[in-house]
Amino acid sequence: MDRNHLERCHDMGLAATTTETVPAYVSLETEIPEVLYRGMKEFIGGHPHWDQYRVMSSALAHFLFQNGCEDHAVMERYLDDLFTRPES
Repeated sequence: MDRNHLERCHDMGLAATTTETVPAYVSLETEIPEVLYRGMKEFIGGHPHWDQYRVMSSALAHFLFQNGCEDHAVMERYLDDLFTRPES
């Protein structure tokens, strides 16, 4: 897969939607090393207010922010996850 594959797939998805409604979520499928999967599963088991979607979204926002992404929504997600206290 080349570096532009994700962008082309995203652009094709946008072309299929109306210009007025852009989906808030995109489905993403990826393979991860088993050790990361086990770590995520263990973390979620100990933190019931988290789920796999929140973990992956938070990890991606963290990676993008730490690597210079200046998108306001990404920064907001990163900071929200950084300072949100667990629900009791």
